Amino acid sequence: MRQFPNLNATLKGNEIIQFGHVNVSVAVTVPGGLMTVVVKDADIKSLRQISGEIKTMAARARDGKVKPEDVDGSTFSTSNLGMYDVEEFIAIVNPPEAAILAIGSAKETPVVANGEIKIGSRMKATISVDHRVSDGAEAAQFMQALAGFLENPVRMLV
Repeated sequence: MRQFPNLNATLKGNEIIQFGHVNVSVAVTVPGGLMTVVVKDADIKSLRQISGEIKTMAARARDGKVKPEDVDGSTFSTSNLGMYDVEEFIAIVNPPEAAILAIGSAKETPVVANGEIKIGSRMKATISVDHRVSDGAEAAQFMQALAGFLENPVRMLV
């Protein structure tokens, strides 16, 4: 997110305001619909910390015991329908945010690697962006960087 500041921004009047923190919301299924819980300062936390926080906040949300700080302050959203075996979808931007990442399910599929056909896992993800704040080029570069992290997860640890 730090590499793509307009995706971690908002539009206030005619001014684009880039956030100084990266607070990522994650959609959680709750009785009667969806709720987003927010991982504050996600860019400076370990994957283990992020996972633990999401599990704790999601459990509170499902139990109807959500805290105000669990749902406040998001600067970027993610939505994962892959757990429902949805291959791909388009998520709607949650104002005042500028972007949302839609994550589909991973599927085994034939892939070509070094000139040979092999079985590999592939996942589809799409990004929706408020074009008043960012553009398709920045969104495409973000998706390219995300693919690099997913294909080589050790890079997330550096």
